[in-house]
Amino acid sequence: MTLEYDLFWSFRSPYSYLVTPRLIEFEHEYDVKANVRPVYPIAVRIPGFFKQVNPMWPPYLLRDCSRIAEMLGMPFSWPSPDPIVMNMSTGEVASEQPYIHRLTRLGVAAAAAGKGLPFLAAVSAVIFGGVRDWHLGGHLAAAAQRAGLDLTRLDSEIERDPDRYEAVIAESEAAQKRAGHWGVPLMVFNGEPFFGQDRFDLLRWRMQRNGLARRH
Repeated sequence: MTLEYDLFWSFRSPYSYLVTPRLIEFEHEYDVKANVRPVYPIAVRIPGFFKQVNPMWPPYLLRDCSRIAEMLGMPFSWPSPDPIVMNMSTGEVASEQPYIHRLTRLGVAAAAAGKGLPFLAAVSAVIFGGVRDWHLGGHLAAAAQRAGLDLTRLDSEIERDPDRYEAVIAESEAAQKRAGHWGVPLMVFNGEPFFGQDRFDLLRWRMQRNGLARRH
């Protein structure tokens, strides 16, 4: 029996990027399926959040992500441009967010097409993997193609009915809260939340106690 879990994931979260290759390998090795549910970053979901954070947190986050990436053998640098348009010194988040809205809706469309995890992996590898101006040229189109998707077709589908995609995102954010956490990456199995890339092993352990089987 295939075990399923919900994956709440953000295109601005470096920890979401760092865990995704392990989630893909997880599905290759075990009879498990991630229900990919992209959500907006906390900068959008909680107005004023970054005006209140401890100033020691951002430098620590960068150090932590850099060493995790080094340990995992993954490239890492802070995105250029940042998927969230904001003033990093003041924490002011712009009202217009051209990057994150498109990315999150694309994630929803990819999940609906059955290519959620490959799309998250390919696109986040471009965003956090050191590609400057990842939003220009053919970077995103090539990433979508690596995931088995056509970016132009996805964009066209979203443009026809953007409200439908926004409704899916809103429901995922509500489900995330119902699961008992607000952060990403958040994996939820049988109603139990596992927050953070460092809880992947704990998620796998819990699934193993519930009959998780290797693929033949």
